[in-house]
Amino acid sequence: MNSLPLTVSRVAENQWHAVENDLVVGRGHASRRLDGRTFLSIDTWRGAVFDRLADAMLADQSTPLYTVVDETDRDLAASWERAGFTSWRREREFVVPTGRASASLPPGVVIVAADEVAEGPLRELDQAIRTEVRATVGWETMPAEVLPWQGGTTPMEPSKYTVAVRGDQYVGLVRLATRTRQPRIGLIAVRGGERRRGIARALLSRVLGDLHRSGVEAASAEVNETNAAAMALFESFGARRTGSNLELVHQQGKA
Repeated sequence: MNSLPLTVSRVAENQWHAVENDLVVGRGHASRRLDGRTFLSIDTWRGAVFDRLADAMLADQSTPLYTVVDETDRDLAASWERAGFTSWRREREFVVPTGRASASLPPGVVIVAADEVAEGPLRELDQAIRTEVRATVGWETMPAEVLPWQGGTTPMEPSKYTVAVRGDQYVGLVRLATRTRQPRIGLIAVRGGERRRGIARALLSRVLGDLHRSGVEAASAEVNETNAAAMALFESFGARRTGSNLELVHQQGKA
């Protein structure tokens, strides 16, 4: 039987196949996330096939390009590094028990959730926090799921948020995703002038307490390893580290 050469072709706008002897021996996929970034993935067990797919995908895509790997999967990380990807950020994964939630409210602060949250003030708080992020650590350091400001054109979902209120102003928030197998704390943020007053602790305590009362034993969370304050906050509630994800970036390529 003749051995046919390996061929790599783009079979759809965001899909590539590596074919050998009329068999698909590798697949590549490009996913453009809502924050505008493109993440690549490759499925093959052969290093040479991975390299060919990576070369083809990089040639067809504008940079920067991203990928995420489990930090313990050194073989996969090494494959992406051969393709020119470098480490960009690392997120620690935690499981947070809900039964240990306990924190007092800072003076003058009340917490509202779900149908008590008003979209207008929530959107104002969201925009203020995003402005602070851009002026300090930079929006590119935020997780992919935390979307850039949409200019007010995209409706927010207040039911996902628990909010701290001082007077008539929203000053802090927690966003909880419940459509996953395990509820996930996607974002905790407090306005710059209101930090170090226990607001984040009170918000997290309220969210975990509500989950516990509804019969949920634990929630998950991901924290950038450079955010020591956030990791300390979760650990103070008994969070247990379960792993870490490494985000890689390819900065050079097709303009």
